[in-house]
Amino acid sequence: TLPRRDRREGSSKKMEEGAIVVSEPSKKRARIIDDLQSSSIIVTDASNEPNLNNDDEDERYSGLKAPIMLLTGHQGAIYRIRFSPCGEFCASGGADRSIFLWEVYGDCCNYNVLTGHKNAICDLTWCNDRTIATASADKTVCLWDTHAGKRKRNFKGHRGFTNAVCAAKSGNSLASGADDATAVLWDQRSRGGAVVTMHCGRAVTAVEFDQEVDRLFTGGIDDTLKVWDLRQTNAPILQLYGHENTITDLALSPDGKTLLSNGMDSKLFAWDIRPFVAPASSSSSESENRRLAHFLGAKHDFHRNLLGCSWSSDGSKISAGSSDCIVHIWDFATADELYYLPGHQGSVNDVQFHPKEPIVASASSDLSIYFGEIAP
Repeated sequence: TLPRRDRREGSSKKMEEGAIVVSEPSKKRARIIDDLQSSSIIVTDASNEPNLNNDDEDERYSGLKAPIMLLTGHQGAIYRIRFSPCGEFCASGGADRSIFLWEVYGDCCNYNVLTGHKNAICDLTWCNDRTIATASADKTVCLWDTHAGKRKRNFKGHRGFTNAVCAAKSGNSLASGADDATAVLWDQRSRGGAVVTMHCGRAVTAVEFDQEVDRLFTGGIDDTLKVWDLRQTNAPILQLYGHENTITDLALSPDGKTLLSNGMDSKLFAWDIRPFVAPASSSSSESENRRLAHFLGAKHDFHRNLLGCSWSSDGSKISAGSSDCIVHIWDFATADELYYLPGHQGSVNDVQFHPKEPIVASASSDLSIYFGEIAP
């Protein structure tokens, strides 16, 4: 997981060198750690002259026990990882149908494993510091009490694999998207069925609320980003074009003005999703007016995993999953790639920023999770 020089000229950063702490080590993982520990750090500055002096060797930016932490335990590919709102805990889920709960600090202990889904967990989100919502290929959406270690709700209604779930920033609403070409709203307090069902035409693979919970954004295999007014859900109020393959994830910026979309065409777009946007020119389309940036570097491959994307807590950085085994982090304002972090041996399916500290978490098909410290 030691960084390489950014491939963009004049943009280089490094991760601090440090020990690696492992939960449930295996012989295979131990060999990888030995290789990492024997590596040297070479930092290249803008003049292209190698700098072999690591003057900031002891400088730390977070409360992690070590600058890089490796977590193992999953028995299948890990599709999603999420920090709790307080930042003390982390949840991961994937092909082994289990939700692993981790402590972020100290030894990053796996303090509980929640089971109950009958197929892979495709997506998960924290509703609050105690409750997690999951979407599964068993066609259900479930709510889990992480303190009690048990399932609270099991929402049924989708007729196909449930690919995505998100929780409203305020209130008790959940949204899910599935292969049955629907996006569904649920009430966390209810044991009943769907509150609202939106018919999207093609399979839905990503969902996200806006900050006011007035609109829902959906993406799917029709390559189109759709915006729905939740007060009238007969048809989308806006459709944005630009992707040329399935949209795999959506992420709302901390200020609520911008939406990230990751796609199987290896395109990562930022969209202006404010209600009203002045046209750039009389001949430009709505999609062109709202497409703010295109971030280069992340890859998708034939596995067609639903790779995630995310924002840092201050909105200055973004990241996305990538099939090239690399953790990519960009500067949002300039679209320059700040970090290019190797280490995983399989597709990086999700990358998430810590809500309070300069920490990133990555989850991979190689069954491992990394917590890494970056410069603030």
